[in-house]
Amino acid sequence: MAFNPFNEKPIKVEKALRNWKQLYPDSYDIKTVDPYTRVRVILMNGAEYESSWFSHHFHRHCNNNDLRRDLALMRRVEQQQQKLISCLKPLNESILETTIGYEQVAVDLTATLAQREPDKYVKEALDFALLEDFDHLYRFADLLEMDMGIEAERIVGGYTEIMPGRPTIAEHRCPCDDVRYPINAKTASPITKLNIAIITSAEQQTMNYYNNIAPFYKNDLGRKLFTEIAMIEEQHVTHYGGLQDPNATMLECLLNHEYTECYLYYSMLHDETDSKIRAVWERLLGEEIAHLHKAKEMLQKYEGRDYQEVIPNGEFPELLKLKPNKDYVREVLAKTVWKTSHKEKYADSRKLGADSTFAKYQSIVNKNEKTVPNHIAISSYIKLNKQDYRYEDAPHPIKELRNRKADNTAVARPPL
Repeated sequence: MAFNPFNEKPIKVEKALRNWKQLYPDSYDIKTVDPYTRVRVILMNGAEYESSWFSHHFHRHCNNNDLRRDLALMRRVEQQQQKLISCLKPLNESILETTIGYEQVAVDLTATLAQREPDKYVKEALDFALLEDFDHLYRFADLLEMDMGIEAERIVGGYTEIMPGRPTIAEHRCPCDDVRYPINAKTASPITKLNIAIITSAEQQTMNYYNNIAPFYKNDLGRKLFTEIAMIEEQHVTHYGGLQDPNATMLECLLNHEYTECYLYYSMLHDETDSKIRAVWERLLGEEIAHLHKAKEMLQKYEGRDYQEVIPNGEFPELLKLKPNKDYVREVLAKTVWKTSHKEKYADSRKLGADSTFAKYQSIVNKNEKTVPNHIAISSYIKLNKQDYRYEDAPHPIKELRNRKADNTAVARPPL
């Protein structure tokens, strides 16, 4: 059924303010939760975090205190929403178990968005980073089994394979090579604008989680691995954030943020299998519709513009539905594992010379591969167990990555 949040009657924004009891929900059960429920919780936590921090940046670059007061009220509700969603995670879910959920978000969300993306350049960006997050899942899964004796396939529920992607050691690039061409919001498809907003918030949430959690992990190897992969997640935030239209005004961005959240909550509501958490999505959808209408009023009041100049057709496009993407990930692996990025475009790493920015950066950060945390993690696991930990439905599509008794550090890396 078609749904346009601009046609809904909103509640007043302040009606969403909660007391402390209302702010602390019943968490999901780690033993029975569907993996994609965990994924949805992580995704919406990231969407709320992104919205709140955008609002803070808007506040810091605005000289109208009436407008800032409107932002402050909306931001307080967004903060409450984020805290509520964050506490849906249960107390007995460990750092690493949650991390597997974060990487499942990165894999299956990215693959889902890529398959529906009409813009070839944006799709290529999604496919490119997909293989890197897929490899992160593999690295953390080996650490999980090594440190806690827990097989990550139980956490991903068999929906997502666990095996090497583009090796993490090959993902460290010169910062200048993570910059992308932005879209034109006036001509881009609505689904493209949603895809970019969604994936940017998801990757930023992952970066924030790894940044914050790294110092608290229980051993040096885990601290180092979280730190290394947090650096790559920062690259991904640059990579995806650079696709957004930089010419949009802050009030346009506010409207787009609220519209994206409405779209996500409506999608989560229709995709959720847990009745208690579905009720959370339903309530938060109503609150976000209120924020959207407030953003619409602010655009009219402070810029004299109608919301349809920014979002011509408010009716939601195809909803976001999470599903396994094993065949698609294998296809992207087979076709693009050797890719790296070169300025705003992509290149075959085998064709880059030792004078390339990629090779020069690799020679600085990965000069001695024996000191690179992600390589140490897999090598340590193999030393203990004779082969790495994987969850595969079939042999790896890349011949060089099939050997389970050695960690390949050559695939997708330049000559040093």
